[in-house]
Amino acid sequence: MTLGIALMGLLVGFLVGLTGVGGAALITPVLIMVGIQPSIAVGTDLVYNAVTKLFGVAQHWRQKTINFKLMLYLAIGSIPSAVIAISILKYFEAAYHNQEHIIKHGLGYVLILVATAILIKTFFDKKIRPNRWQLKPIEEKRGLTILIGAVFGFIVGFTSIGSGSLFALAMMFLYRLKGTELVGTDIAHAFLLVTVAGLLHANAGSVNYTLVGNLLIGSIPGVLVGSTLSSKVPTKPLRTLISTVIIISAIKLIS
Repeated sequence: MTLGIALMGLLVGFLVGLTGVGGAALITPVLIMVGIQPSIAVGTDLVYNAVTKLFGVAQHWRQKTINFKLMLYLAIGSIPSAVIAISILKYFEAAYHNQEHIIKHGLGYVLILVATAILIKTFFDKKIRPNRWQLKPIEEKRGLTILIGAVFGFIVGFTSIGSGSLFALAMMFLYRLKGTELVGTDIAHAFLLVTVAGLLHANAGSVNYTLVGNLLIGSIPGVLVGSTLSSKVPTKPLRTLISTVIIISAIKLIS
């Protein structure tokens, strides 16, 4: 099991480095399918995500590719919303003992949403930009930005999925950012969000730290190798294939 999880981390890390597709959408459903409780899979993935995103934040901080105002507005909505989502899960577990069932089915529907977001970003990036929304200053979109943070933050707190793909799609459509700034802001905000959500899940006992360690052992070299090869491998077919795999995983979780 330990070797298998490390190898899974290696494969997922490699795909993330190669294509930029979020690891949570790959790791969380696989953990559930190999027998990990949904609540443990979600909490473990959030903590694992927080550690991996820390390295990305450090790099983008040095490169000055983080839009702190946008990150702040998103966090104002997303962090309280994630806290509410996790609190609701704990309430349902205490009152009805059906937390695992809710997470599993919720995860399936969100995976379909995430796969759709990946496909839109892959095939319609240049068609989406530029548009009239991007021309408006961020101050005029403050309320909308906080609302987006609240909606997607709830999803992340509930399922651990979407901190990268869903927010990245919203930023791509609504804000005028350079490619590196979009990625840097997305990673920095995701780090804040998954760290808070991960701490709450850890406090509730929903984190398997051995799993976190094994995933990191595999994923860190995987990301490095994948990132090195990313400029030499066509990523569009791979992203399409990964999205298809995610949708199949979602259907299995829902059924």
